[in-house]
Amino acid sequence: MHSDDRIPESQLVRPGEKVDDLQRSGLRIIQDPARFCFGMDAVLLTGFIQEGIGGRSMAREDMLDLGTGTGIIPLLMSAKSDLRTLTGLEIQPDSADMARRSVQLNGIGDRVRILQGDIREADTLFAPASFGIVTSNPPYMIGGHGLQNPDSPKAIARHEVLCDFDDVARAAEKLLKTSGHFYLVHRPFRLAEIMTTLRDHGLEPKRMRLVYPFVDREPNMVLLDCVRGGRPRLTVEKPLIVYKEPGKYTDEIYEVYGY
Repeated sequence: MHSDDRIPESQLVRPGEKVDDLQRSGLRIIQDPARFCFGMDAVLLTGFIQEGIGGRSMAREDMLDLGTGTGIIPLLMSAKSDLRTLTGLEIQPDSADMARRSVQLNGIGDRVRILQGDIREADTLFAPASFGIVTSNPPYMIGGHGLQNPDSPKAIARHEVLCDFDDVARAAEKLLKTSGHFYLVHRPFRLAEIMTTLRDHGLEPKRMRLVYPFVDREPNMVLLDCVRGGRPRLTVEKPLIVYKEPGKYTDEIYEVYGY
């Protein structure tokens, strides 16, 4: 549901920016193609979270998205769940500003808020153990060495320039309630390191799903659902296949997108 505090698109969108329809409850998002636009990984993560929640009411729970970019995960989860509040934390001022304007565009400021700040300082911005769900689509690539422009928005979104995975896991550990869930999407080539880091921070992996571009290719994404203080037992779910043929999504991908 949208409140009636929407601000017209003409007052919110700036030169060079575009507005995309999220195909979900009338939601739209403001993006700048020259900076960084959300990808399929963020959308698939929201579908994975939705499956994890199942039919349970989350109306008493609050969610925090670490490194929210332009706010795609809080925006989609505002429609896919009844979570009480959804907060996005983003270090880049321009991205945080775009995310705030998307919240205004959709009139959902009563549930969704965007803060500009550093994941490494998240425990100074929020009270300990104050979220039932923490999510993240963190930078996948290790370090910024050799990058032509490590300060560019795309480099910061894709490479561990301003934070690394240990910083993300540490923030999740501090801000999650006991038995709260940490949901993330990452790359399979770092899976051994990811699992070790999660366990070092008391975040027990409980569900894992690998995403394959085609049925005969190797996976290029991994979705993880971890529980703070959970007992060791991991369920590996069936593979998620993106394309049944070039340019044509599988039925499950269409469902996740809401088409």
